[in-house]
Amino acid sequence: MAFGFPKHFNLFATLEIITPILNQLNHLKSLTYLAHNTSHTEASNFYSSLIQQCTQTKSLRGLGIVQTHMIKSGYIQPSIANKLIDGCLKCGSLSNARKVFDELPERHVVIWNAMISSYIGHKKSKEAIGLYGKMVFDGVLPDEYTFSSVFKAFSGLGLVYEARRAHGLSVVLGLEVANVFVGSALVDMYAKFGRMEDARLVSNRVGEKDVVLFTALIVGYSQHGDDGEALEVFGDMINQGVKANEYTFASILITCGNLEDLTHGKLVHGLVVKSGCEAAVASQTSLLTMYARCGLIDDSLRIFKRFQHPNLVTWTSLIVALVRNGREELALTKFRKMIRDSVVPNSFTLSSVLQACSSLAMIDEGQQIHATVTKFGLDRHIYAGAALINLYGKCGNTKMARSVFDALIEIDLVSMNSMIYSYAQNGFGHEALQLFNGMKDLRLEPNDVTILSVLLACNNSGLVQQGCQIFSTIRNNHNIKLTRDHYACMVDLLGRAGRLEDAEMLIKEVKNPDLVLWRALLSACKLHGQVEMAERALKKVLELSPGDGGSHVLLTNLYASTGNWSQVIDMKSTMREMKFQKNPAMSWVDVDREVHTFMAGDLSHPRSREINETLEKLFEEVQILGYVPDTRFVLQDLDEEKKKRSLYYHSEKLAIAFALLMSSKKNTIIRIFKNLKVCGDCHSWIKFVTRVIGREIVARDAKRFHHFKDGCCSCGDYW
Repeated sequence: MAFGFPKHFNLFATLEIITPILNQLNHLKSLTYLAHNTSHTEASNFYSSLIQQCTQTKSLRGLGIVQTHMIKSGYIQPSIANKLIDGCLKCGSLSNARKVFDELPERHVVIWNAMISSYIGHKKSKEAIGLYGKMVFDGVLPDEYTFSSVFKAFSGLGLVYEARRAHGLSVVLGLEVANVFVGSALVDMYAKFGRMEDARLVSNRVGEKDVVLFTALIVGYSQHGDDGEALEVFGDMINQGVKANEYTFASILITCGNLEDLTHGKLVHGLVVKSGCEAAVASQTSLLTMYARCGLIDDSLRIFKRFQHPNLVTWTSLIVALVRNGREELALTKFRKMIRDSVVPNSFTLSSVLQACSSLAMIDEGQQIHATVTKFGLDRHIYAGAALINLYGKCGNTKMARSVFDALIEIDLVSMNSMIYSYAQNGFGHEALQLFNGMKDLRLEPNDVTILSVLLACNNSGLVQQGCQIFSTIRNNHNIKLTRDHYACMVDLLGRAGRLEDAEMLIKEVKNPDLVLWRALLSACKLHGQVEMAERALKKVLELSPGDGGSHVLLTNLYASTGNWSQVIDMKSTMREMKFQKNPAMSWVDVDREVHTFMAGDLSHPRSREINETLEKLFEEVQILGYVPDTRFVLQDLDEEKKKRSLYYHSEKLAIAFALLMSSKKNTIIRIFKNLKVCGDCHSWIKFVTRVIGREIVARDAKRFHHFKDGCCSCGDYW
């Protein structure tokens, strides 16, 4: 075959003539003339130009015509075939690219790599692995680019056995140790499998390590909870003179944050500045997260101000940081700003702001965010769904929580735990048990969080037998490790049921019982007036924490409830010497998005006169129905009449009176919150009030929710 352009041949002039002919059926004559009268280089340039033009105009038909002629003329060079396949891919047709690939008489490794990489780029890892298998079967030896691509596909599909076979082939071909490109891909693959020992072994065998390999190893350790090892690998990298990039810095800063290691975090920050990576978005966002996890949220806010146009990841990182550091109101403010800036939130962003609403018990704000979740089609997403369940559960609305739960497309362990916990904290033990018992049908295995939630449900509902049975079953199940929290819940369950000796024996089963366990027993002793055991429990508490004032308060209240005023005086004297300040009982209510807080006997509210008038009227009406003030809950040495009067001004009563004063809608639920456990007299009084006003009152105290309606409480008077 002769190749050679005529003298004074102008390729670009010829292209201008050939291009319109490509759209006609008789174009092949022109192409045939050129193929028979050009050199290899000139023909290659010619076909490349045609492919480029077809690609730019998104002409799949034109690419097909060029391919047909190339095959007929016998001019198939790997580089041109690769460009043809690349053209099909850029035109958005993976199927056409595969068709071109399958029709090629010979396929060079470069073309195989292009197709495998394209499948992975289009998230078709299964097809990529299938093509890799065909490649090996056809006798084409993979190179470093093949392995670097196919290892991603194996990790994406979790195919450990197949991945190890490919790893073996890379060893046989001498690419594992000698080629850092392959070594890095192997480390990344094993890290994604969670097989960090294998990842480290590969890393150790690679001779010349680069920043990609080190970063893959650091990310792997960090993502699998071994942040100490991640920090060690980073130190090795620096010592070996390998310069970190922005992704390395981003990963190791997250590691420092996870460890709450501010010292190393600041050292890494210095390296970031020195290397010139501080302006990189990934580094800045990780710096923000690191300082937040170390408790320096103001530093995080200063870093955030440097962003001119924060992206979704940065906004989400800031919101998560604020919620984590107890700045929920500011988190909600930033979220509103993010929405105004037209940044579309994802499920992680929304779950974080819903968590902020849960912590603040802001159900109205939460419902608005619920609408946003629905607007973006995330209401059935497992993360946002679990956050919504948690929100409604913590705001005392289990009906809405269950509605969200039932609407989820897929129920996973997180959403199941959230729903069981919602029932638990609201005192619906039977419903929680029903969900727990149905987990097997959903093929869900309970974890330690599930067990703690269901034990709490039994605790808050007085289901002692069921709780003991679950605890006994789990104690014999080696798949779940019982923690001190589980034991503390059981001690509380037994103690509140009056089984104080059993509770004390259970504590003794625990190796090195902590403060929480002995406090739980002390609370139970206070409830049942068991002074002798309470004194033993306090002794244990003081051995562990000599300055624990809360336990002194519990025992003081126990002495007061049994009329032992001399001991009360001694205990209060001891607390004064300790300079212990008791947290005052407070209740609060949200009215028109404004929180109003009340303390016992507090008359400082601007509308205190009207509140007192409302209270006086309520007391008259509830006494007609049979309410009698229970002066056992007045822990002061006063005469009986003064004790009765002091009960009038407990903080929860003031909050309810104010809510009634401000509420015009008769069918709305009154929701109040208290920082301590609701007192027995107030509990009884609220039940009578619901009969008077014909409305439901939901009270959340330090332990649980109480749903008062028609003279009854959801706790069944067991709290």
